[in-house]
Amino acid sequence: MIVGAPMFAQAQPPKFLRSNEVKALFAGLSTDSCKELRTSAMVHLGYTLGLRPKEIGLIRLDDISFVQGEISLFDRKSANPIKLPLPEITIKAIAAYIVGCRPESDYRALFLTFRAPVKPVSAATVGHEITVAIQKINPSASAYWLRHTYAQNLLESGASIFEVKQMMGHDNVQSTKRYIHIHTKLMLKELFDETL
Repeated sequence: MIVGAPMFAQAQPPKFLRSNEVKALFAGLSTDSCKELRTSAMVHLGYTLGLRPKEIGLIRLDDISFVQGEISLFDRKSANPIKLPLPEITIKAIAAYIVGCRPESDYRALFLTFRAPVKPVSAATVGHEITVAIQKINPSASAYWLRHTYAQNLLESGASIFEVKQMMGHDNVQSTKRYIHIHTKLMLKELFDETL
């Protein structure tokens, strides 16, 4: 009988985009077609709010307040609803899609398919469109890299792990702690802060 080696450090550090990759991603986003406008809005939501593809797919028109510049998220994985500020650039990307390309429909979902019968997009479609956009600048990337990049940006801006937990929609801090493995500098800072 052959016994395999024990699995050490099974948790893989999350992958994230470096600042030059983020610039390249947004510089490479096109708005020449309806699909590209929709993808641009999805990428903005993923990057500026750290949303999962499923959460992006579940956003309804009624969840967005353009006047107040915020979005209410009710359908989160953790069932922890939250109201978040919408950055101006994300508001503009969403508005461009709604005004320029969103099909007329009785559905209140923000993102809809373009072919008949028009219906809300699936989480798989959101994930695929974001992944395709990111892979233009990093072939090994996936849609979740935007979420991990968002977490890193929060940590580097000085947010506590509890603030990151709330923003990411995690049920517990253990889920959030995976995100502090993103960057060695951040790991050392967290370790140092815990020892004080």
